Amino acid sequence: MFSKILIANRGEIAVRIIRACKEMGIRSVAVFSEADRDSLPVALADESICIGPANASDSYLNAERIISAALATKAAAIHPGYGFLSENAEFAALCRKNGISFIGPSAEEMERLSDKSTIKKIAQEAGLSVIPGTDTLESVDEAISAASSFGYPVMLKARSGGGGRGIRPAYSAEELKEAYPLAVAESKAAFGDGGVYLEKCITPARHIEVQVLSDEYGNAVALGERDCSIQLHHQKLLEESPSPAVTPEMRKKLLDSAESAIRKIGYTGAGTLEFLMDKNGNFWFMEMNVRLQVEHGVTEILTGVDLVKWQIRIAAGVPIPFTRSNIRLQGSAIECRINALTPGAIKGIHIPGGPFVRFDTYLEPGTIVPPYYDSLVGKLMVFTATREEAIRKMKAYLCELLIDGIKTNIEDELKIISNPVFESGQYDTGFMEGMK
Repeated sequence: MFSKILIANRGEIAVRIIRACKEMGIRSVAVFSEADRDSLPVALADESICIGPANASDSYLNAERIISAALATKAAAIHPGYGFLSENAEFAALCRKNGISFIGPSAEEMERLSDKSTIKKIAQEAGLSVIPGTDTLESVDEAISAASSFGYPVMLKARSGGGGRGIRPAYSAEELKEAYPLAVAESKAAFGDGGVYLEKCITPARHIEVQVLSDEYGNAVALGERDCSIQLHHQKLLEESPSPAVTPEMRKKLLDSAESAIRKIGYTGAGTLEFLMDKNGNFWFMEMNVRLQVEHGVTEILTGVDLVKWQIRIAAGVPIPFTRSNIRLQGSAIECRINALTPGAIKGIHIPGGPFVRFDTYLEPGTIVPPYYDSLVGKLMVFTATREEAIRKMKAYLCELLIDGIKTNIEDELKIISNPVFESGQYDTGFMEGMK
């Protein structure tokens, strides 16, 4: 097992990883930008080191500085969290070159699976139904030709995308002509890669993802599904597990196919297979995330499996000792993402307590929420025996959660969880449009 791990991230996910390290008896190193000098991860870690100014490109996205910090502190491994360098194959390779373990898939696996058009081919070969789509497009004319064969609506997507960025819908050839250069430019700005591809838009649809763990010995476990259909501008706002739209029979088939596909793909680590479920209950594979998801806590609170600890164990060569039959997939878990709508200083915070409630955050009185990074400041999660109880519990805890000093979306989350359509479980990815 690793003696010391450097966390190449910030905010709530850095806190989450540091806590896992403490529970495992592993020393932790926090890296921080000048904007995060007084942040909670810095206070909690055994060691901390500044890696640059506030701008992410000069700090959290600067691979050389992070490697230098790991070497200076003699860290045996680096955990990238999510975002930033978590899906950067060059960074994973740089870790290996410097004798540092990367807690995630190998650079070769990441390179092979990060191209969304490539992973769709691999998934199809592994037996998953794949949304009709193209390889990386060379021109807008190629996009229009493909769209005429698929039928509108279609979606332009960034080849190296994530977090809902680099996505442009089109309902006609004219809209596609306008959307193409915008999608390329957005992809280039967000990911340093202007490659885009086209796929058929399935609507109405549910966004269903399957959490998997797999090791180098061929063990693969699907830890249930998460329903991530509540989104605004392709950004997830609320997740729940299990999905109210998936029957036990559908679930078994989906999880069986996910485990089989992961074994055939040959992936190692924590990952997520993402699907769209159409109105007929068919699951269409979209993409694979080769990292920890923001919403991993929903699965943890439902199943009792600590995904961060298992990421670390798998990277250290420990085999997974359990199968899906050993996992609890009963009850209901819901997560609301709490986002900052303004930057500022936290004047006060009250976090709800009680059985089966969890709030992952980096906030404390005096914390400065900077304007330079993602707006996520916390994730409120609840677990109960039934979905109806989980909804009531989440309403109560959203009303109790207090964050003073900045504006947040707590009230917006309360409106979502109280909406009759959400309560019925009959929502889809168009839910937020209906809320307006």
